[in-house]
Amino acid sequence: MNVADLNGVALDYWVARSLHDFVREIYFTDSGETVSIRGNDRGRPWDGRFTPSTSWEAASAVLERAQRLEVRERTAGGAALCVAEFEGAHRTVEGRGDSLRVALLRAFVASRFGESVDDVLREPQALTGDRARLIGEQTAGGIVEDVPNPDGRIGDIQSPPR
Repeated sequence: MNVADLNGVALDYWVARSLHDFVREIYFTDSGETVSIRGNDRGRPWDGRFTPSTSWEAASAVLERAQRLEVRERTAGGAALCVAEFEGAHRTVEGRGDSLRVALLRAFVASRFGESVDDVLREPQALTGDRARLIGEQTAGGIVEDVPNPDGRIGDIQSPPR
């Protein structure tokens, strides 16, 4: 998928993936229609919806990482243009979009992953650097190592003797 075509949930997902210094986990809410994250950005904890494509509050995490930013609100073709350099990236990137926010976010994703990315992985995942790995749901009490067994294994609580 071309970064220049990212919108909505796909753009939100790849921005979250690009913020691997901030985001620890990505999961989906609202029947898979909204990206949610867990993480800590420079002392500010975040646990919930992450929608930078529609919210400047969420997009500010990207804006704060810009080291150089040059923008034009509208070009002759009607799109916003953003040329930027970001912390941790080693090149200047360009992003276009129907709004300045979308252009900025596309430039940020391109600075981390290049001009194309994979499809959105709509499963809970943990980030380690720029890699994501799937995480499963855990039991309420954590990992259960000694599951009771009707044959009387160690750890079973059996009825009291008669």
